[in-house]
Amino acid sequence: MLTTIAIGAGILVAALLGFAATKPGTFRVQRTKSIQAPPEKVFALINDFRRWGSWSPYEKLDPTMKRTYSGAANGKGAVYAWWAMHGPQPYFAKVMAVFFGGFFNMDRLIGKEFEAGLANLRSIAENQAGLWEPGSQIVSNQRSALCN
Repeated sequence: MLTTIAIGAGILVAALLGFAATKPGTFRVQRTKSIQAPPEKVFALINDFRRWGSWSPYEKLDPTMKRTYSGAANGKGAVYAWWAMHGPQPYFAKVMAVFFGGFFNMDRLIGKEFEAGLANLRSIAENQAGLWEPGSQIVSNQRSALCN
């Protein structure tokens, strides 16, 4: 009886590990928001890293976050450094995703912050522009290759 239970448990673990191995090796989180403001108004908020604090939810998550700005003031050559969110999702994380479902799902983990950032950006841009008719469409996304 004990041998049968051990064999059954072994088969179950092997099946779960095999299933985890079939999970994708990359993740992508993306959100889109239509903003009723001239593209140049939206671009100005994105192009200048010093203005990100007005709309990015990540800026508000850690008010003590250390930021460094270097290079050009904005646009090409501008550099903004802070903690990063990227990376591999090693095999162990894939296994954990199998056992704990959505807990390790990157879209569920950070998707709401993407939505909040786009909503903040939209609000600021539209308030500055005064509800402009055609609108701009902004896509916020994060992509990472995962280690296997």
